[in-house]
Amino acid sequence: MEQQTCARDFARYTVLSVLGTLGVSCYILADTFFVSKGLGTNGLTALNLAIPIYNFIHGSGLMLGMGGATKFSIYKSQGRSRDIDCIYTNTLYLAALLSALFFLTGLLFSGQLSLLLGADGTVFAMTETYLRWLLLFAPAFILNDVFLCYVRNDGSPQLAMVAMLIGSFANIVLDYVFIFPFRMGIFGAIFATGLSPIISIAVMSPHWLRKRHSFHLTKVKPDAAVMGQTVSLGFPSLIAQLSSGIVMITFNALILGITGNTGVAAYGVVANISLVVVAVYTGISQGMQPLVSSAYGRGNRQQMREVFRYALGTTLAVSGLVYLFLFVFASPVAAVFNSERDPILQQIAVSGLKLYFLSVPFAGYNIILATYFTSIERALPAHVLSLLRGLILIIPMAFLMSFLLGMTGIWISYPLTELAVAAAGVAAHRHMKARGRT
Repeated sequence: MEQQTCARDFARYTVLSVLGTLGVSCYILADTFFVSKGLGTNGLTALNLAIPIYNFIHGSGLMLGMGGATKFSIYKSQGRSRDIDCIYTNTLYLAALLSALFFLTGLLFSGQLSLLLGADGTVFAMTETYLRWLLLFAPAFILNDVFLCYVRNDGSPQLAMVAMLIGSFANIVLDYVFIFPFRMGIFGAIFATGLSPIISIAVMSPHWLRKRHSFHLTKVKPDAAVMGQTVSLGFPSLIAQLSSGIVMITFNALILGITGNTGVAAYGVVANISLVVVAVYTGISQGMQPLVSSAYGRGNRQQMREVFRYALGTTLAVSGLVYLFLFVFASPVAAVFNSERDPILQQIAVSGLKLYFLSVPFAGYNIILATYFTSIERALPAHVLSLLRGLILIIPMAFLMSFLLGMTGIWISYPLTELAVAAAGVAAHRHMKARGRT
């Protein structure tokens, strides 16, 4: 009976979480589609150069949301209401600090940042406009991520899902309206995207009106120790997003030297579909997290392991379906984003879809395992795995493989990195399991 309840809870949380994270990932995917249709290859190149900054912003929000909500779930299972309010309030202090840093960067340094990311004269103006407004909307993105994690872990995964989906749907509609009827260009794309988290937060607002909500703002001074716990437990979520941004920056720079702006535009197609696939894995991991953390807080190791097995099985099944679909339909998928019917862009994108997404089972495993370690307060192995895939291995692998094999090397460097990290993850998990720590 307990196993059936565990499976039912996992299915409920995971399905709702995946639908929600897919909604968030569609913020940028919708921009990609409408920009490709309305502004062509140059618009797609500008968008791809700017997207890594979105990863940094979204990663910061997930770091605070997942880190704080993990402790929240543990404290809630132990009935520690004062600690819940303390961790929530300190999470908001951190959110305000990071929001201010991103906002000021957009206000003062968007031009310099555009040049640093590789924007040349043909795409500089569009890149700078998108970046500036993306950074100015950073407070909304970060607060939305924090509130989504807390609301989900407070027993309202349906509301979190609805908020994300409504925000995403609003983005799609506003993208079309601003880019085509209103002819607002690249500004219309980012303005639609920036309004979406604000709409999502508004949809979640009834949660605070319910008497049964468990977290509250309280009068406490900023606590460095509490903030450190939040950052430490949320760090793998940050690195998971940062890795996407860092990979994009590195790949953009290498591709510019191999095939120029057309290659960057083709990589934009692959990278943005990758954001959606990673969002599915993130949704599975976020659906798993409150259940694992709650079981950990109660000392129920059997339930912890059961939920982890469900997450891995789901991830493997999703990976098989994703790769089969992208391999069979690589050409029509690429064509959706190739409004100018550029044959070079089409050829590069089709090849990239078939090679790059060999990574999906390994990337999914790595994301699930890092979140599992975080959920049971095993931050160190989660940090190591996240750093390996996001910084330590991927960058030298990309340089080496592109030197040896050109664009083919670019595409296969990502699956090779994820495979190596997955092997390290298997070894780390077996070691900790042998010691009775997971």
